[in-house]
This record gives sequence, C-alpha cells and structure tokens, in this order.
Amino acid sequence: MVEWISSPGFVPYPDAVAEMEAHVARIVAGEADERIWILEHPPLYTAGTSADIADLVDPDRFPVYASARGGQYTYHGPGQRIAYAMLDLNRRGRDVRKFVTLLEEWVIRTLAEFNVDGERRAGRVGVWVVRKDKPRTAAGNYPEDKIAAIGVRLRKWVSFHGISINVEPDLSHYEGIVPCGINEHGVTSLVDLGLPVSMTDLDIALKTSFMEVFGEA
Repeated sequence: MVEWISSPGFVPYPDAVAEMEAHVARIVAGEADERIWILEHPPLYTAGTSADIADLVDPDRFPVYASARGGQYTYHGPGQRIAYAMLDLNRRGRDVRKFVTLLEEWVIRTLAEFNVDGERRAGRVGVWVVRKDKPRTAAGNYPEDKIAAIGVRLRKWVSFHGISINVEPDLSHYEGIVPCGINEHGVTSLVDLGLPVSMTDLDIALKTSFMEVFGEA
C-alpha cells in the first residue's frame, strides 16, 4: 500500500528532509507503508552530492542547502510541484538505474496528460521539452528546456527525495545557479508552454500516471 499525502503552504526544506528520513527509517523497520508526499517549498537552492560550487552563481539570492540526493544544484520554490517518493526497492527490485527510469516515465506520462512531449536525454537526468516554438540554434536544432528534475537517495534500498515538475514557478529564480550543471539549455514550465495547468490538475495526473508505471497507489 502506498500512502499519498499532500501538505498545504510551503514546507521548509530541512523539515521535509527530517520527515523523509524518519519515514524511511519506519519503512526499513517494517513499521510504515510506502509514501508519496506532494508539496511546495519556499524559494531555495539545493546542492546534490555532485554539485560544483562554481555553479552557484548567486549564493546570496536564496537559502542554499546541502542535499544527500544525487545530482548537482537545483531550484525549488512556489509554483513547482515536488513529489517525494519513499518506496521500498527491496520488494520492487534492487535496480537503481531501472528505478530512475521509472521515475522519468512517471513524469513523462504525467506531462502527456497535458499533451506535452517530455523526453529523456542521454547524460542529462530529468525530463526535457523540445521548443519548436523558438528559433533554431546556430547548429540548426530546436532549443531544449528542462521541465522536471529527478534526484534520489537510497537507504537500505528505500528511496527518498524524488521528482519536481515546474507548473508555474518564477523561472528567473533559476538564474542564481547553473541548473544541474547544464548551461547550454534552458528551463521551462507548463504555464511557460502556454498551458494553464493548476496544481490540482497536476496532482490528479501524477496519481493516475503513478498507478500506470508503478502498479499501485
């Protein structure tokens, strides 16, 4: 059984991490069900385990938190849906690469509910959108913008952290970092793509797509 919870308002990042770690410990001990926790954070940057300090362009803009998740710098803030996934890979298969692929598929199917073609890119974790509404680059390709980030950590094969999807964040807030260490591509959101999607709309799509990918909710 996967428990779904949603927190109103903005959850401070340290509080979220503490709660995730406590719940993962309960799952490991066999005292709690798996959980998907959906929320928003106030504006902040997090530095994953591969973060390069040179990618923190404006360190005084928002609070910066070291994170145990994989990856580099990313932004969290209002208008971005976070889905923290505390899932037990002991029973879902101890395959980290497959798990990340399933998280990407979860995002891709969620975006497809709004007729957005989210795509994977080799060497770039996350989900990307080809911007055919923008001029081609000097190389003759359409620009690509990131719409969703993925970063996870495992403890005794139970996952925490998870995914974030941009619904309507202030995209200028990404200017304080080099998102995920990639400066040759941009960042977008559902509203930036011209889709007036609400958090409620996205939450419904997230739950539907989760059941399709992971088989239960």
